[in-house]
Amino acid sequence: MLKSNLFRVGLAAVTTLALVGCGGDPSSADNNKTPPEAPSATFYLSAIPDEKITDQKVKFDKLADYLTAQLGVETEFVFSKDYADSVTKFKNGEVHLVWFGGLSGVQARMAVPGSEAIAQGKADPKYKSYIIANKDAGLEPAEAFPAAIKDKTFTFGSPGSTSGRLMPTFFIMQNNGGVHPDEWFATKPGFQMSGGHVATANAVADGTYETGAINYKTYDSLVESDPKIADNTVKIWTTPFYADYNFTIHPDVKKAFGDDFITKVQAALVAAPAGSEALKAINREAIIPAKNEDFDGIKDTAIQMGLIEG
Repeated sequence: MLKSNLFRVGLAAVTTLALVGCGGDPSSADNNKTPPEAPSATFYLSAIPDEKITDQKVKFDKLADYLTAQLGVETEFVFSKDYADSVTKFKNGEVHLVWFGGLSGVQARMAVPGSEAIAQGKADPKYKSYIIANKDAGLEPAEAFPAAIKDKTFTFGSPGSTSGRLMPTFFIMQNNGGVHPDEWFATKPGFQMSGGHVATANAVADGTYETGAINYKTYDSLVESDPKIADNTVKIWTTPFYADYNFTIHPDVKKAFGDDFITKVQAALVAAPAGSEALKAINREAIIPAKNEDFDGIKDTAIQMGLIEG
């Protein structure tokens, strides 16, 4: 647990040198002022763990380094063990800025009044999920919803995942007459409680589950980099678009770093150069501004499905 006074650190006071001796030149006091010090608080960054924690830390440490250089404030990455943990850390004020999924971002902002979604990947307003299958399951790619998955074993990702649980559930229900997956599938679906979307891909590739829901960016990347996934799984359906990932910032950063700090963080994120390590941390080609209202559709869907209270 970080120190409880994390957000109580104010801007360092500007000190001045006293005049030496009687009758000293008053202008010398101005000439000898020490410059304002940088805020001494650390800016804490976290992210939902939709990949292996060790892999994630290596990537997000690079983003932390970028923000340190851009903001002039020491930035440190803090891992979260699961989606709920990332929301809890944000709620408790243990972290300032979090790379959330759509649903976890909504949950975090509902828990912390005044928090703001400030940035998202250029791809995130039009995100999508895949339904994938083990190649031995006998299912082929199609544009129509694959109703045959009803009789196959199926896994979602994390219970708190937008692209691995919330929206796939929504689209499954939209295509089966409104029946919840727990009741519709012949065998009750499972979840991947750790390891994020990578775990989902491996569970299907290994045959632990015949089918599953996964976000498209992770799956496309794995097919290119992991022969096991490429050789043993097939994408059989793509959902319609929806909004998803976002950077959400805690309102108490204003106390620690100044009233204009949120604007500075947003500008730094949006300015991340193409191909930079900062962008590779979130697997995006560019970052664009975001606002809370961009995710109202996610919020409404989660309320409709009973995953959060309105």
